[in-house]
Amino acid sequence: MREGVSLTPQFDSFIASSIHQSHYQRDPVLSCVIILLPTCLDCNGAYLADFISFGFLLLSVQSVITLSSFVQVKVEKIASVIGDRSTSDVVVRIRTQEGRDDWLYCHSDVLISNCKYFADRLSENWPTCQILDSRNCVDVYCQESDFDYHVNLIRLLYIVIDGLVDDLWHGVRNALGILQVAVERGCPQIVTACVNYLEAVTWEEAEEEEILKIVPRMGLQAEPILARLQPVNQSAIINIFVSAIHFATSSPPPQMNDLKSSAQEQLEYMLTEDDDAPLLTADDSIKHEVKECVNRLFCRFNDSLIALFCSSMESLSEAGNVLLFQSYMTDLSWVCQILSKLEIMREFVECWFDASEKIVKVLEQGSSTTEVIEIKLRAIEVTSKVLEAIGYGTVILPTARRLQVLKVWLPFVRVTKPLIDSVTMNCENALALKLDGELWQSLESTFVSIILALPSGDQAEVLTEWLDNEHMRYPDLTEAFEVWCYRSKVAKRRLSLLGDEHAMANPI
Repeated sequence: MREGVSLTPQFDSFIASSIHQSHYQRDPVLSCVIILLPTCLDCNGAYLADFISFGFLLLSVQSVITLSSFVQVKVEKIASVIGDRSTSDVVVRIRTQEGRDDWLYCHSDVLISNCKYFADRLSENWPTCQILDSRNCVDVYCQESDFDYHVNLIRLLYIVIDGLVDDLWHGVRNALGILQVAVERGCPQIVTACVNYLEAVTWEEAEEEEILKIVPRMGLQAEPILARLQPVNQSAIINIFVSAIHFATSSPPPQMNDLKSSAQEQLEYMLTEDDDAPLLTADDSIKHEVKECVNRLFCRFNDSLIALFCSSMESLSEAGNVLLFQSYMTDLSWVCQILSKLEIMREFVECWFDASEKIVKVLEQGSSTTEVIEIKLRAIEVTSKVLEAIGYGTVILPTARRLQVLKVWLPFVRVTKPLIDSVTMNCENALALKLDGELWQSLESTFVSIILALPSGDQAEVLTEWLDNEHMRYPDLTEAFEVWCYRSKVAKRRLSLLGDEHAMANPI
């Protein structure tokens, strides 16, 4: 106490007693009073009296206990740093069967408050708690693959108290490993932090597969992680399918063609049956929506086709028309795949049949540039799908129409294939013109099937035209010719036998 300063006897006695008993070392509030007192002694009596009154108020009110405890906890938290031997009261040894042994100098209050496993190990009820030093050293055995996760978990126990763990996971795999250990050891705060992280970040494909193997075994606490992988209700699937089919059959600006192609791929995938069932089971409403979209697409194509067909000034070879018809043919080829999967090809087949003569005329008027030849190739792709539906009975057309479609497309295919082959062999930039060999073979088989389903007289007409043509190499109709020859030769005998059987079955 400074000389010359006279305080009340009661206050002098209190301060002296507090200093003597070192209360200021244990009570932060009292320490503040004692430390600030010398500064206030230089002030006038009013300030000094106010300070003394404030000090006694703090020391006398019950709330000072709570404040003191709060400050003390903060001090302890700051002091509790993992690896600090001077304050550590327990050693955690992370050990493996392979001999790894990592000593971590920890604090029992941190371990107990954040981890059920350590709370049990350090409790009075643990079987070995009475053994000397058993509560000062905790051995934790784990698999070699989980060693680093255990070490990281214990370090996180010191951080998770303040919720500052968002940027400390170092990737999905590390967070997933820590999550497994946190669930096993009973660390709810770290489990929650791991789940929040894994639920929010993106996953690589391999990480996703690993999550699917591990997380479902963890129960409800880890369920939010799997939210993005849960099956979607049928209503949501239908909504996205309808939106996608509208976009996939539209005519957006050229810079959006990549987006449209991606939508087309995903729509086809949704309807494909592979190792999994199709994502969408199409009902009548879905089929109707698809038909409407395809009809609108075909109407736009037909309008452009008629404009070229009727124009003497404009041709397919012009740059704008080339890009437009390339887009249309690509879309129509894709549409055939979708309609086939939904088993609703009939309307498209009839539309293509009605437009076939105009299509062939416009294509034949085009130049022999690579771009125009590519359009011809795409037209053949669409035609092959249409003919396949006709040839194998998916769509039933009258005889006259089946004969007409052969008369239109057989000559075109016969002339166009050598042209495509020539450009493909001589042009380095003709990769887009390479048609799958199986498709050429399938188209040839379809022609044969359609021919053999015609009346024999119509077959003879088609085969005569083929034999007289210089481009008879493709499509090769030899099989149809052989069958026609056999049928024609044995026809009288077969029919006469049939007539005899009919007479025997119906005697007069």
